Order: sequence, then structure tokens, then C-alpha cells
Amino acid sequence: MSKVALVTGGIGGIGGIGLATVRRLAADKMKLVVADVSDKAERVTEELSSEGIDVALIHCDVGIEDDVKRTMDEVNHKYGRLDILINNAGIGNTEVKLTDLSIAEWQRVIDINLTGVFLGMKYGIPLLESSGGGAIVNVSSLLGFKGKKLMSAYNASKAGVITLTKNAALEFGRQNIRVNAVAPGVIDTPIVDGWREQEQKWKILSTANALRRIGTPLEVANAIRFLVSEESSYITGTTLMVDGGGLTF
Repeated sequence: MSKVALVTGGIGGIGGIGLATVRRLAADKMKLVVADVSDKAERVTEELSSEGIDVALIHCDVGIEDDVKRTMDEVNHKYGRLDILINNAGIGNTEVKLTDLSIAEWQRVIDINLTGVFLGMKYGIPLLESSGGGAIVNVSSLLGFKGKKLMSAYNASKAGVITLTKNAALEFGRQNIRVNAVAPGVIDTPIVDGWREQEQKWKILSTANALRRIGTPLEVANAIRFLVSEESSYITGTTLMVDGGGLTF
């Protein structure tokens, strides 16, 4: 029986980690469900289907409880099971000092990046339990470990994901549910396009790690695939750095 995997933010910015993860898991013949709000989602889902990928799209804002609950209900109705949950959806914040960050923007970043992961697990774990267990990967960030000025909401949300991952791993290990996270560094996605335009800043950001280069979405997707596979069957509660050695730099 093919495993059913749900990826939040599975379309997002074209060329991002979510889409790379969908393609990587599809290579293992999984049935994919993409939860996304992107205006490109329908077109990209159709393209994936035309490639022979078994994928379904559910429009879902992960920061809204009713949306997440409805998404899990639809997954259960369509497949009757869930084996893998990838909480990938996330946004950044305006690069300003925390004293200049609006409370509305702070709350929106926390809602998507942290509450969205909480809601994904709150309503997804019961499906994993009824399937006999499964694996969850939450997407955090290098910046969840390492402070970076002007990114207070993003940093705080991603740090929260790391601890939330540990909590969930402790609470549901006996139900055969493994919960891990990945912490990407600077990855070649549309998110960094604006940084590329700042020559001096990009020169530093693009080489600030042991490998002296940025990563690719596929490199993160490969790490996610490892953490949901049986190859990592004794790994839970951990955060895997996918940062080229950025944390140690």
C-alpha cells in the first residue's frame, strides 16, 4: 500500500523546498497531498499530475485552525489514512528592528510558522495514530538556532518549532510516531532573490558556511526524505542541520 504524505506549503514559491519535497517523496511512489494558498497551486498541481505524480491539492492557510482541521478531514475522507506529515509552510518578516515591527506582522509570522506547525500536528497526529504510526518533519531554520538582526519574528518562530518538535516526539513516541525537524541554512529559493540584489550582503550570506556556497531545495528535500524513511527509524526529537556548516561557521 502506498504511503500518504501531506506537505504544507508544497507549492509556495516555485522552486522552493516544499515543491522539491513533493517531487522527492513522489519518487518513492507516495500519494501526495499539498496544502497551500499559492495562486500558482492549481497550475503546478496539474503539471505534477501530468508527470504521473499522484497528487491532490487542498487550499489551506495553516495559520487558521478551521482550515487545518478541514484539510485533515479531507485527507481522511479521501485516503482513510495519513503516514507522513511535512509542516513546511512558512513566511519571513519585514527586515526591521523589533521595535519597528508591527504587532500585526509579528502575529502573522507566529501564526504561520509556529502555530501552523502546532495545528498541523494537533489535527494530523490522530490520523497518524489510526494508521499505526508514521513520521513528521517540521521545517525550522538555521536562524532558529542562530540570531540574525532584523528577523525577530522569524527567528523566534523557528526557534519555537525546534522545541515543539521535541515535545511532540516525547509525547507520541509510544504511538510509533517519530517527530523530527530540519533546519536549512541559505537555500537557493525565491526567498533569497531579494538578497542577491544586494551585492555586499549577498557576498557574505552566500559563503557564510563551511562549504562556502548556498544549498539547493533538493538537498533539503533529501534530508526530509531520510527523516521520514525507515532508514531513520531510531531517530526522533532531533533537528537535522541542512546548512553547509553554517551553524559552526
